[in-house]
Amino acid sequence: MTHPLWLPSAPLALASKSAIRAKVLTDAGLPVEALPAEIEEREVEAGLTGDGATPANVAGALAAAKAVDVSLRLPGRLVVGADQTLALDGERFTKPVDRDAGRRQLQRLSGRTHTLSSGVALALDGVALWTDVAEARLTMRALSDAFIESYLDAAGEGARLSVGGYQFEGVGAHLFEAVDGDFFTILGLPLLPLLAALRRAKAVAA
Repeated sequence: MTHPLWLPSAPLALASKSAIRAKVLTDAGLPVEALPAEIEEREVEAGLTGDGATPANVAGALAAAKAVDVSLRLPGRLVVGADQTLALDGERFTKPVDRDAGRRQLQRLSGRTHTLSSGVALALDGVALWTDVAEARLTMRALSDAFIESYLDAAGEGARLSVGGYQFEGVGAHLFEAVDGDFFTILGLPLLPLLAALRRAKAVAA
């Protein structure tokens, strides 16, 4: 398959196993090779203290750490890393470990507005060339306990794969009444800033 907009000979490396992030990139005409990062996320977070430990900064730091980690294994290759955090009134959520945890997260988010911070970074040969964080605010409609159970049945394992217990691009859309932010940011990969960074790096056609 040819990729007329992509200029390097090797594909763009994606430091993630996220299928939706890979799809966002391939839909944009970029060849992608997924190679998940091998980092200790809690160690990266521990390095952010005080005012620097905001959900947005955590997302940016993790995205950069992932990109750098994979770039060390792929000399001369551009690597994109990404990470996403969810915060409700300053409290950061993590991926639910099981259905019960997913249910509790949805009950807490029900009827309220939370913030998604999506970090994205480019790295080359162990150096982070660029990092950015975009935010979106999502308002979840008031959910009955019965609907939450029906939603969890429909979402299946998907409810456990994303922070907040939902994947917006799928049945998770049923949870919301309003969104303020970019669709790609909600999916966890701010595409337009990334494409601009790739143009500056002369990796995509300008």
